[in-house]
Amino acid sequence: MQQNQFEKIKNGKGFIAALDQSGGSTPKALAAYGVQEDAYKNEDEMFELVHEMRTRIITSPAFDSDYILGAILFEQTMDSEIEGMYTADYLAEKKGIVPFLKVDKGLADEENGVQMMKPMPELNSLLKRANERHIFGTKMRSVIKKANPEGIKGVVDQQFEVGKEIIQAGLVPIIEPEVDIHSPEKEKCEELMKAEILKHLDNLSDNEHVMLKLTIPSQTNLYKELIDHPMVVRVVALSGGYSTEDANEKLKANDGLIASFSRALSQDLNVNQTDEEFNTNLEKAVKSIYEASV
Repeated sequence: MQQNQFEKIKNGKGFIAALDQSGGSTPKALAAYGVQEDAYKNEDEMFELVHEMRTRIITSPAFDSDYILGAILFEQTMDSEIEGMYTADYLAEKKGIVPFLKVDKGLADEENGVQMMKPMPELNSLLKRANERHIFGTKMRSVIKKANPEGIKGVVDQQFEVGKEIIQAGLVPIIEPEVDIHSPEKEKCEELMKAEILKHLDNLSDNEHVMLKLTIPSQTNLYKELIDHPMVVRVVALSGGYSTEDANEKLKANDGLIASFSRALSQDLNVNQTDEEFNTNLEKAVKSIYEASV
């Protein structure tokens, strides 16, 4: 782990850009960008097109380390190149932005009101490759839909169990138990989840640092205790389906919580825009998310 990157993420001003849509969410991300499903014949062509979209975002002058601390990549993006450099190296060396990698393999079916992460049999080899590609940290997502104590405990236990493997590989895990914004029990889910997370944080040893990626809470500043915890590098918020405007407004109310938005970052970008239009729209989104984060 690079100490200068650790300091930047812990104390820097800005937000984390989420550019990690994977197999299931890629067609949706491309469609929102104006690339319909008839534009590609197979998965390889689809990933090629999404890499072009991400390359356009990353190489834009609006994608600037004055506002963006880190970026979360999908595995295929990590293994792809931008201007002759692996994506993580391009981010770190050309842009001064810290690279993260999404490592989960998607969600299992709902049980006990939650969706756990699917098994990750190849995690060790993926973490080895992440180190070779100069990745700083990882991200993995579960989803909480109902205020079921057993289900929520299971999600948080699984996240920290995998998180410890990631720490042992020398990377910083972003632990993401997302609470569904449409859950009728959202507030109760968040209280139960926070209690479970605190138990795990209190049991970490001095060299076991984690980040948290959480849905913006219904109760303002609910996560202050997590943000201030000595073993937490940073707490970032996902937009969870809120529009950029809504997500920014909710974020501003929570002290110390910074954004890690995906859809909210790219919702106004389109494949048919001129570079000037594209860069202007991206800059507007970047600056609005930055303002909400600081």
